[in-house]
Amino acid sequence: MADSTFLDSTELVLNMGPQHPSTHGVLRVILKLDGEKILGTECVIGYLHRGVEKIGENRTYQMFAPYVDRTDYVAAVSNGLGYCLAVEKLLNVEAPPRAQVVRVILTELNRIASHLVWLGTHCLDIGAITPLFYTFREREMIMNIYEKYCGARLTTHAFRIGGLQYELYDGFEQDCREFCDWFLPRVDEYEQLLTGNRILVARMTNVGVLNAEDCKAYGVTGPMLRAAGVKWDLRKAQPYSGYEQYDFEIPTGVNGDTYDRYLVRMEEMRQSVRIIRQALDRIPDGPIMAKVPKVIKPPVGEVYVSIEAPKGELGYFIVSDGSTQPYRVRIRPPSFVNLQALDKMARGALVADVVAIIGTIDIVLGEVDR
Repeated sequence: MADSTFLDSTELVLNMGPQHPSTHGVLRVILKLDGEKILGTECVIGYLHRGVEKIGENRTYQMFAPYVDRTDYVAAVSNGLGYCLAVEKLLNVEAPPRAQVVRVILTELNRIASHLVWLGTHCLDIGAITPLFYTFREREMIMNIYEKYCGARLTTHAFRIGGLQYELYDGFEQDCREFCDWFLPRVDEYEQLLTGNRILVARMTNVGVLNAEDCKAYGVTGPMLRAAGVKWDLRKAQPYSGYEQYDFEIPTGVNGDTYDRYLVRMEEMRQSVRIIRQALDRIPDGPIMAKVPKVIKPPVGEVYVSIEAPKGELGYFIVSDGSTQPYRVRIRPPSFVNLQALDKMARGALVADVVAIIGTIDIVLGEVDR
């Protein structure tokens, strides 16, 4: 990159965002250009900062639980699972078997819903309008299941520390099976539209390449890491909520480009359906809550728990001083960490490619800024 103090006559500094629709929220990217070629980028974040972690240190453990749903608001259920698992580890309690199976079903539905938002908006960014209507049609079915279960659609507060918020409604299993039967042919339909589409392939192939070594250096996780050929998924590597009992594959790519990341996420949705069907066949009877005191006061200590959220490793670090409120709360959001790699991926690309690259990272600014 040229000396940033003095610009050559051919160089230009351009602001993309924070109002630009393709930045997926209030993200400002300062682009340094030579014509249309990217010489360097700088992400300016913080426009959506709400101090969620500091709020957590001034609320009781139960009171903070709904706040985490509002970080990655596209994958609220996954956020709730990670937080509940962290507090449960502090308390040394485990959710009952029935609660664990239902948690798996709801979080895998959440993974599909998150990927559907990514697919629809990513295609919209690079000029394909139709997939947005298709993906939101299927996502609506998942939102309806959530609404019947707990009354919420977007910031879905589904879990409690120690188990579940509610018992399943009558017809829950039937609704989930009907969705799975409907959804798998729809994924094939998406692929017929997109996977061999020469415009889409040209916009994504060899764009935003990030190899395995770069992913590890930047701490990139989730579909971006797997697209680079690294078979790393916390559901397999460090199983939680009984994931070791389920039979599913970890899709990986070869080139680590935008197209591979697209293919990985498409296959992940199919694998999520596979997990949901297995879980529906094994929902046991029994309680949905462990024995957790009404006033939660974990012993003094600290804990870090991470899960495989739709966007990558989502971790919660909590320090307890023995009181009813956490002494320290820190969230490791995959969107924030993965966004670090934007500069590496964008250098040498064109301005139009930046739109495709930001879309393929699949960021949510509520999670980036917190």
